[in-house]
Amino acid sequence: MPRLAKLLGYTLDQPLLIVNCDDIGSSHSANVASEAAIRDGLATSATLMVPCPWAREAAEQFKDLDVGIHLTLTAEYPTYRWRSLTGARSLRDAQGYLPRTARELWAQADPVEVEAECRAQIDQALAWSVDITHLDNHMGTLQMSRDLFPIYVKLAKEYQLPLRMAGEGADARLGFNGRHQAREAGVLYPDHFSFQWGTLTAELFEHYLANPRPGVLEMILHPVSDGPELRAYDKEAVHIRTHDAACGIDQTLKARIDNAGIKRISFRPLREAIRVQQDYLHWR
Repeated sequence: MPRLAKLLGYTLDQPLLIVNCDDIGSSHSANVASEAAIRDGLATSATLMVPCPWAREAAEQFKDLDVGIHLTLTAEYPTYRWRSLTGARSLRDAQGYLPRTARELWAQADPVEVEAECRAQIDQALAWSVDITHLDNHMGTLQMSRDLFPIYVKLAKEYQLPLRMAGEGADARLGFNGRHQAREAGVLYPDHFSFQWGTLTAELFEHYLANPRPGVLEMILHPVSDGPELRAYDKEAVHIRTHDAACGIDQTLKARIDNAGIKRISFRPLREAIRVQQDYLHWR
């Protein structure tokens, strides 16, 4: 049974839920929908894409909210692109932008340049006065790579931040034991993770409500307000992103979660546990 709940001050059987809004900074519409989901809805935190055009707005808009860094090494849209902060050669495609897919990135990325870029993104957010609560990564580029995963853990340990971690079954699928590596480094991460691109988030919430597991579960939203901006850059995923925007402010769903004895938290308690617990290396 997970021991993280106890480290955070709860009983071992307490279900704890983090609902994170990914991709703030990617567009103004993403900022609007994500802020509403946290201030008025069921979300508890967000993660910032520092290289993106609307990142500076998000840093200001979310300055009193719990925000992590969505380490960004890809720019997936055909005509809406962004570049790395460092301009590193191995992080550029033929047009000078970040690669569009994780596979393209993995085929060319120099781990030294990846680490420098991730560090630059974290440091830029700190310069914007973002009180960083955690790290995760866009499109799983660090989590799903045996070569790049150690960078993910190294930065979390150095900056004393918790991580997003794939679910328990991911290690066998990916071919390396990432959860064990993070645990050995003393890095905290939620016990469970629930997300499947293309599956409506409401269905995942229903599954969780039917069987709330003890310990900390992270679920993620990709909320974007509908309108010309979204339909211009991500017309293929309008349904998913607007569904998540609606889900994030669904007061009935929020009440059902809270009334089920599930405690909604952010990554901040995990970060504070790292920073104040003398024995956090032995959290599991």
